[in-house]
Amino acid sequence: MISPRWSSQTRRLFCRALPHANDKRLPALTKSYMNFKLTYTQIIVSVFFSLIFFGGFLLCLPVSSKAGEWTSFIDAVFTSASALCITGFVIYDTWIHWSFFGQVVILLLIQTGGIGFMTIITIFSVFLKRKIGLHERQLLAQSTGIMQLGGVVRLIKRIVTIVLIVQAIGVIALAVRFCPQMGFTAGLWSAVFHSVSAFCNAGFDLMGRFGEFSSLTTYATDATVLTTVMLLTFAGGLGFIVLDDIIIRKFEFRKYSLHSKIALSVTGILFFSGWILYYLFESNGLFSRFTTGEKVITSLFQSIASKTSGFNIVDPAQLTEASIFLTILLMFIGGSPGSTAGGIKTTTLAILVLNAFNSFRKKHSMVVFKRRLDEKTVRRATAIVTIYSSVFIIATFVLCVVEPFTLKEALFESVSALGSVGLSIGIIPSLGITGKIVIIILMFAGRVGWVTLLIALAKKRIDPPAERPVEKILIG
Repeated sequence: MISPRWSSQTRRLFCRALPHANDKRLPALTKSYMNFKLTYTQIIVSVFFSLIFFGGFLLCLPVSSKAGEWTSFIDAVFTSASALCITGFVIYDTWIHWSFFGQVVILLLIQTGGIGFMTIITIFSVFLKRKIGLHERQLLAQSTGIMQLGGVVRLIKRIVTIVLIVQAIGVIALAVRFCPQMGFTAGLWSAVFHSVSAFCNAGFDLMGRFGEFSSLTTYATDATVLTTVMLLTFAGGLGFIVLDDIIIRKFEFRKYSLHSKIALSVTGILFFSGWILYYLFESNGLFSRFTTGEKVITSLFQSIASKTSGFNIVDPAQLTEASIFLTILLMFIGGSPGSTAGGIKTTTLAILVLNAFNSFRKKHSMVVFKRRLDEKTVRRATAIVTIYSSVFIIATFVLCVVEPFTLKEALFESVSALGSVGLSIGIIPSLGITGKIVIIILMFAGRVGWVTLLIALAKKRIDPPAERPVEKILIG
């Protein structure tokens, strides 16, 4: 943490209050005051934490439930965390339990978690013609994953415009299907809710009218609904920086930034690999009741949804063991940095794979798309994967101890929560208090990032200038 400068005016003020104090003692006397200042990372974490509890407070009120009764606070906080962290885990079916007010609260939490709290504050400041200071710009850049301060406000304006336009198109496409079935008002609200939820990769739905926890299973063969949800999910998972690159430079791939090139390349590989593998694994299994064309679109939807969104058109618990393992891998990887998705991110996976190839070929520098990556990026990628792997292993172990779940069930839910995906094999509603707390922690850390969370909790220290002697060890 950065301490404020000890000015001569501050010295005089403290000397008047403490006449017997001298310059040597003053810094020690005011050490706690100096260390109270929060870093940008700590502010981001604190805001997310506060919003979760504020949302939980609103959702536990009688006005938020259709029955007009108080909702358990832990269940309300769980739902709030799931919405703000755009995960999609639910204790209660969203349509059956929550009133219109409760659904609006959930939708606002989803939108806030999707495009970022600081982004929303910035847009309000722009509308109010308030000047955006350096402090706000730094917070904005860090919370949205933007790598530079120059033009950050203009970029945010473009991002919000893109988000609103894409979501509006999604609303129109879904309303065409929902309004004739549900009536104009209910159909329009459902279109708005699902468009926002799909773009933000949240996985919340209002399809409980067709059956509790049914998600999009009613529309498993509806090409219009599935295509719309897939495109919204895919766009949200790419990341705002990539979307901005595509809008500005169209389809000239060679002009994209290195980040966009890597993110699009890895996303494409995972997308097509998942599509083919789900088709092979489930053609004679869970998808056997579908026609060939329906199998193709179902496999495609499953490949996209498993990485980020949490929507499902089939029961994940009925997937083959191979498909469940594939789903876990896709959830662990997640989407791209700066997106509405979670996971270790596509660029992190790319760096790890390239680093492994470089090690085998005994290359010291990492070059991709004719650009060299620095060592700091490689170390950070390794740290992210190490932390994520350690956390979901520990969380899986804890869930196996405190809940009557199998290893497969605990592992699936842990990775889904940590990756902000929200796919479940049906055990979330039966979680005990300890299990709910574990999942809340995973969702929260999965959204803000474990590296971000650890930086926020850690105290800043200065390494001594001296370096220790080097000694080699055996690995591998």
